[in-house]
Amino acid sequence: MADRYHFEVRVDGIPKGQPRPRAFAFKGHARIYDAGTAEGWKSLVANAVKPHLPPAPLEGPVRVDMIFRFPRPKRLCRKKDPPGEVPHTAKPDIDNLEKSVFDALQQIGVFRDDGQVCAGEVRKFYHAIGGRPGATIRVEELGDVATPCS
Repeated sequence: MADRYHFEVRVDGIPKGQPRPRAFAFKGHARIYDAGTAEGWKSLVANAVKPHLPPAPLEGPVRVDMIFRFPRPKRLCRKKDPPGEVPHTAKPDIDNLEKSVFDALQQIGVFRDDGQVCAGEVRKFYHAIGGRPGATIRVEELGDVATPCS
């Protein structure tokens, strides 16, 4: 069997979650729009991934692992605070962060549809002291449809 397609990239910047669609009424008609607040983050993801694009969008099951690192607040920079990464328990939610990355990967042609992602781990932290905000994204093609997602 041929080697499966995979890559891992580091994206520098402050991670943003995919905003919920917004709705409003105008002259008796409902209008829905995307707030677009994650577009800058999605562009950073796309630019980091472009050198690793497959020859054609992946068709089968895919695993995507993500680690998000947010700016460390001053309240966690005291001498008594741990120097390493600290779990991030505030907004944005993991599912919205995940969706913004999936949208960027689909738009540039890593995979045909984000529904193909059937496995992966998503974690979020405040970066370590001396670290930088951003994300590490790892994509792995899982092979045949018969291959279990693990």
